[in-house]
Amino acid sequence: DKTVSLRKDLSEMHEWITQAEEEYLERDFEYKTPDELQKAVEELKRAKEEATQKEVKVKLITDSVNSFIAKAPPAAHEALKKELDVLITSYQRLCSRLNGKCKTLEEVWACWRELLSYLDAENKWLNEVELKLKATENIQGGAEEISESLDSLERLMRHPEDNRNQIRELAQTLTDGGILDELINEKLEKFNTRWEELHQQAVRRQKSLEQSIQSAQETDKTLRLIQESLAVIDKQLTAYIADRVDAAQVPQEAQ
Repeated sequence: DKTVSLRKDLSEMHEWITQAEEEYLERDFEYKTPDELQKAVEELKRAKEEATQKEVKVKLITDSVNSFIAKAPPAAHEALKKELDVLITSYQRLCSRLNGKCKTLEEVWACWRELLSYLDAENKWLNEVELKLKATENIQGGAEEISESLDSLERLMRHPEDNRNQIRELAQTLTDGGILDELINEKLEKFNTRWEELHQQAVRRQKSLEQSIQSAQETDKTLRLIQESLAVIDKQLTAYIADRVDAAQVPQEAQ
């Protein structure tokens, strides 16, 4: 019987739609690791593709039902037509929901990858800060050399806040949705702790270098005054020698 065959096709398609909804849309998903998130994205992509391929089957059923209705007595029309309408509505809703969820998860995955990218960039900068702090730890030299080191450190510390703000916003977006929250919180705590520690060290080092510059400038000034004084004395003594002045006659200069 054609009606029985059509109803069987409609029923099988309904079952597939229900199963797909339960499998991909009704379950509570928890993404605690990047692997789980990536796997979910791939599964949803496959489910979306499978649903798209079912469009051919839905069209065949639609054509078969419409063809049967065109020839069958009116009494058989209404029930089959209603079942077909329900099937088409359910199928379209499934495709729409799968597309929406797949797009959302792809955006979440992209958000996670972007967060890792910003963290990597900031940690590379922190590595530079760490190396710079080690290089200026026991710096030797005069005021000019120390000043150059201070300028170099200050330039490095004028690093923009943009990346750190992006990290904060991306992490908030993901954890608000319960996505990788434990892992993200752990990474952020480690990053923020390191950032604060190195930033404070840099501030202390800048103050220390400023004091070293001041001290070196004072030392340079003192040495310059001593050199000037010695030059005057040397000139005076040279003049005494030239004039054959005896030391006993100028006890202060002789001393």
